Amino acid sequence: MEWYQQFKYDAIKPLIESGNEAVRYFVTKDLLGENVGPAADAIWNLKTPQSILKKQHSGGYWIYPGKNEDYYLLGTFKQLQPLVFQYGFDNSHPAIARGCEYLFSRQAEEGDIRGFIGNQYAPYYTGIVTALLIRAGYADDPRVEKALRWLLKMRQNDGGWVIGSPGLLGMAWSDVAKLTSDKNAETMKTFDKTQPFSHAGTGMVIRAFAAHPQYRKSTETLRAAELLKSHFFKEDNYNSYKAADHWVRFEYPFWWNNLLAAMDSLSLIGIPLTDAHIKMALDWFIANQQADGLWKVSYSNIHKAPENSKTQELKLWIALAVCRAFRRYYS
Repeated sequence: MEWYQQFKYDAIKPLIESGNEAVRYFVTKDLLGENVGPAADAIWNLKTPQSILKKQHSGGYWIYPGKNEDYYLLGTFKQLQPLVFQYGFDNSHPAIARGCEYLFSRQAEEGDIRGFIGNQYAPYYTGIVTALLIRAGYADDPRVEKALRWLLKMRQNDGGWVIGSPGLLGMAWSDVAKLTSDKNAETMKTFDKTQPFSHAGTGMVIRAFAAHPQYRKSTETLRAAELLKSHFFKEDNYNSYKAADHWVRFEYPFWWNNLLAAMDSLSLIGIPLTDAHIKMALDWFIANQQADGLWKVSYSNIHKAPENSKTQELKLWIALAVCRAFRRYYS
């Protein structure tokens, strides 16, 4: 049986017939295995990526609408995400190289990407930024190695990561808010590594290791993967993104942890199909496919997704990501 025959409905046809040139390019390349030429020739000149590129500033950064320079880091990451993950850009394009160098400029001496939550450690953001940098062509860059090594130091004793800053665990919310909003505040380094992992935080950090061709097979990565899959459909150990419903609220490019983002990482790491948690997740996607061959943006009772042109396009990217995971497992 072919991998796509696992689904109840044809998932490839609606993607090919969608009219979305970038989606069609990756369906043909990643799912059908055909030679479609480089993304630079096929989709880099499309209207949407060109519109994003035009907003880049000479310093390599993008601004975050309505915010000051404290948000340049967030604004730059937010704009590089679709360029790299939806349109296949990498550091061979000068604008991407400039943007990534801006991200690297925010790397602290210790190795983390600093500035998402003031001057506090943010392993979950360092993880997803590092994943983007690897995908953009920096897997062999010593600055990426430094970030990965820092992330390993930030693990809890159980081998996973917390959500938020590990230096702020146990603090009152008012103190957390004060420290994370002040870029000049002392970086809090009092860790309680006996506290359990967060699947929300671990799911974001593990993307960096899953993206790296060497680290994805490491003992530390496999340990974190075991923790992540063991929490499928469960509440988190921490209040941020605690509800189990967060597992089934999707987005693309991936940002917060959810079932699809986790399965993308675990399929790259190589957790086998024989694993009961993996099979459970794959069966969920089979059972919840819609009659049009796609999946809803949200199955959550907490976060509803309106039906509009934006969510309709997002469904295409979600379906593409689902198909990529299934192809890895069933091919």
